[in-house]
Amino acid sequence: MSAGSKYEYLWADGVKVKKPVRLTAPEYINALCDWIETQIDNPQLFPQHYGEPFPLKFKDVLDSIFKRLFRVYAHIYHSHFKHICALGEEAHLNTCFKHFMYFTEAYNLIQPKELAPLQDLITQMLST
Repeated sequence: MSAGSKYEYLWADGVKVKKPVRLTAPEYINALCDWIETQIDNPQLFPQHYGEPFPLKFKDVLDSIFKRLFRVYAHIYHSHFKHICALGEEAHLNTCFKHFMYFTEAYNLIQPKELAPLQDLITQMLST
């Protein structure tokens, strides 16, 4: 799982996989989706009833979820964008990514250093 030659993303969830391991992009994305589902289904992290308080570490969990989701976008743009364009679907990808970035910036969910693989694209998209 990578975003160009400079960025390789290793997988670790801290529970099943404690030591970061290399995975293919499909394996990484599958592990990520399973991990996110586990987080969302955990009532200790995501309260299940109206009015229940969110835990103190809620923002940290969201930061981790969004950082990892960003990595999927970075991989798609670096490894598959030509294929997306060939299908004529780049407008859909760009719109989804732009909304994703507006949301993450509004709530400060991803540290700036994590955005480096797509920083030029982000700067261009969010300035229009």
